[in-house]
Amino acid sequence: MIKGLTINELEVGQSASFSKTITETDVYLFAGITGDNNPAHINEEYAKNTIFKGRIAHGMLGAGLISAVLGTKLPGPGSIYIKQDLKFLAPVRFNDTITATCIVKEKNTEKNRVILDCKVTNQEDKDVIVGEAVIMPPK
Repeated sequence: MIKGLTINELEVGQSASFSKTITETDVYLFAGITGDNNPAHINEEYAKNTIFKGRIAHGMLGAGLISAVLGTKLPGPGSIYIKQDLKFLAPVRFNDTITATCIVKEKNTEKNRVILDCKVTNQEDKDVIVGEAVIMPPK
């Protein structure tokens, strides 16, 4: 059985990342799965007239990469997502390569909780999403 890191195997400062290039297909699939058909994401003619001057990916699509880090790498399989705070700083555009990075900030061994600083950056190393996650690592 694949198992993530336990509270005792995690250290403050430990980090992990996941990168992905966001494609038009990703955006359309996310719109279909979630039902979020906001024209800022799927209608180029509409999006040209927004402050972004073109289509952008859903903010939660970018934030989903944080979930990928937490669920597959740090702490990894068996972890339970308790809470996530997010701040969206800049748009993710089609064909941007974004990287989610999570860093262990605090451990509470008694309650089996870990707080991680999370951020998503684009290929220019610009922060597009920042936040903090609370995770219950596997026992």
